[in-house]
Amino acid sequence: MKKNNEKGDESMASNYIRFDWAMKRLLRNKANFAVLEGFLTTLLNERIVIQKLLESESNQEDEFDKYNRVDMLAENSKGELILIEVQNNNEYAYFQRMLFGTSKLVTEYINRGEGYDKVRKIYSINIVYFSLGSGKDTVYHGKTEFRGIHQNDVLELTPFQRQTFKVDAVSQLYPEYYILKVNDFNQVAKSPLEEWICYLNTGDIPDSATAPGLEEARERLKLDKMTKTELEAYYRHLDNIVILRDNIFTERAEGRAEGRAEGRAEGLEEGLAKGREEEKKEMARNMKSLNIPLDTISQVTGLTIEEIRDLKI
Repeated sequence: MKKNNEKGDESMASNYIRFDWAMKRLLRNKANFAVLEGFLTTLLNERIVIQKLLESESNQEDEFDKYNRVDMLAENSKGELILIEVQNNNEYAYFQRMLFGTSKLVTEYINRGEGYDKVRKIYSINIVYFSLGSGKDTVYHGKTEFRGIHQNDVLELTPFQRQTFKVDAVSQLYPEYYILKVNDFNQVAKSPLEEWICYLNTGDIPDSATAPGLEEARERLKLDKMTKTELEAYYRHLDNIVILRDNIFTERAEGRAEGRAEGRAEGLEEGLAKGREEEKKEMARNMKSLNIPLDTISQVTGLTIEEIRDLKI
């Protein structure tokens, strides 16, 4: 395997086009479906055959969307909807964004007057090139289940519901979420899914990789197959990613520096306040030892009479 590149070295990654660019420009072509089908088959662990692509309003092609969201909506062989989103931008509310995306699909792809049994199964697959949440893994899977608060049992479907809906568990009726934190992958790929994550991270496809779809990617996602105009646009895309990441790293560094400065200022102010308080108490002790009336000591030091009474001489 080729050595992983440092952050910001995407333009030197390999001879293959990055997946986020391929999603936006190349994988919509039916001739290249095999690449995407291979990725989905590997991730979902079932044979996925794309029947058609359903265009989303969020797919933008203008110059201002160079490194923003890129999503693709597909149908698998069972008619289930698959939403794939590649995100380079660091978005703090991304978890809520995922929920919004699946909710929107649920309402968009059911006809008015249809029963709720027609609600489509949705897979939300999120490839994020930034730090999302706090966790040690690179791939996370989320689904919905209902668990009893007293017995801790999982709510199951009735035999009639299983037969009617053709599923075995309640969770199979709800959207499922996959999050691939590809920037966190920094090891030798030992499984087909890790081979894909390696490519998603570095843009490199190891010679030993055998995961479904990567052989097609080798053939169809080569830089030398792009026209001069396409290459120029592609390298502008890489430059924008570098700039975006630099901005994120700079903002984080500035935030940490400001936090440390504020912490030092707060610590200094706290120390001065404690010092002034101790000076008042020492003055009150001295005045108290001279049998000066407590109300006079209170007026001079600002301490309450109760505080002065508690002071030990």
